[in-house]
This record gives sequence, structure tokens and C-alpha cells, in this order.
Amino acid sequence: MAVLRTTTTNVILNRLLQPSLSLSLLLSDSSKLTATINALPHRPAVQRGISLARVRCAASGSDGGGKVSSRLSHVQQLLQEAEERALEADDGPTPNITLDHVTVSFARSGGPGGQNVNKVNTKVDMRFNVKNAHWLSERIRDRIMQMEKNRINKDGELVISSTRTRTQKGNIEDALEKLQAIIDAAAYVPPPPSEEQKKKIAKMAAIGEQKRLKSKKVLSDKKAFRRSRNSWD
Repeated sequence: MAVLRTTTTNVILNRLLQPSLSLSLLLSDSSKLTATINALPHRPAVQRGISLARVRCAASGSDGGGKVSSRLSHVQQLLQEAEERALEADDGPTPNITLDHVTVSFARSGGPGGQNVNKVNTKVDMRFNVKNAHWLSERIRDRIMQMEKNRINKDGELVISSTRTRTQKGNIEDALEKLQAIIDAAAYVPPPPSEEQKKKIAKMAAIGEQKRLKSKKVLSDKKAFRRSRNSWD
């Protein structure tokens, strides 16, 4: 679990603190922070009894006050939402998809293969109705609908094709493996950050907020100087 928590923190901090993007810029755009944490993959969490204590992200100032900016409050909210997702995750192993859950049709494969591809229907088109897959939890179904929205038709069917092998059996197995990988990814929920990790994230967010305010003050002073210089003229 310690390894998983370390990985989660590294993912969050690496995405927040990329060299090409300063933390102050990321904090200025709350949508990027939301995408950063929501983009993490999902898997059922095993650990329970996680504390939902709020993270203190107060921006330090000259008066040492505890005023929290809207950006730092948003970081706090995102961390708490990550904890809540872990608590609401399903217990137990991820369900396995079988042929009973899908509809299979066959067609002739294209490409090289000699006369075999022109005579044998080895291509597999597998349809998985996500909306009616009540053997999956609602959270997993919604996650699949979000992840694979470009491949799901108006009837709520996720269509997977396979021409990997030259046999129907091999392509059926390949299509099922593809669907299972999608389900596993939708079911994954990363463990929430530890107290130490939350403090580290909050500290980096506060540093970025201080830099943003400093840059804002420098720009304000520059504009004030220009206005005063124009008044002298």
C-alpha cells in the first residue's frame, strides 16, 4: 500500500509540476487541476477506514493569517474527492466478462493471408451493451461510457473488432481480452494520498500561490509606475 500511495503522489505532483508548466499557471486554471486528478485510472480499493480530515492549505502571508484562496480551496476539494472515491469503490475482484455478456458476429478478414481470408469468416465483431450490463456496478458502467464514448453507439453498445489471428476462436479470445482490459481500467481506483502526501501537495500549492501573487504585485507596480510617469509628462 505504501508503494501505491507513493505512486499516486508522484503522478499527482508530476502532472502538477511539469517543467514545461509552472505550478502557478496550473493553479490559475482550476479545470486543469480537475482533469489532473480525475484522469487517474480506477481500480477497486482494498483499504477502508480512511480519514476524511480536511487538508489545511492556508496561504501564508505577512500577517500569518489563515485565509485560504479559492485555488488552494480547490486543491483541498480535489484531495477530499479522491478519498471519497476510494471509500465508495467496490470491494472484491473485478468482474470477468464472458461470451454470455456479448453478441458476436463474423465477417471475412481483409489484408494478406492468401485464399484463407477470402473464404473463411474469421473477423470477429463483438458487441457489449454497457447500459444493460447490470452485473457491473453503476460506477464502472458510467466510467466505461465516459472512457469509450467515441466507440459506443446510440444503443449503448461498445463494439470491439479483432482480426489478430486466422481463426474465429483466437479472435474471440482477443476481443474478450480487449473488453476485459477496458473493464479493469474503468474499475481501477487509486488509493487516496496519505497525510504526509497531502501536506506535500498543499505545500507545493501554497508555494505556487505565493509566486502567483508576487508576479501579480510586480505587474501592478509596473503599471502604477507607468501611470505616474505619464502624469509627470
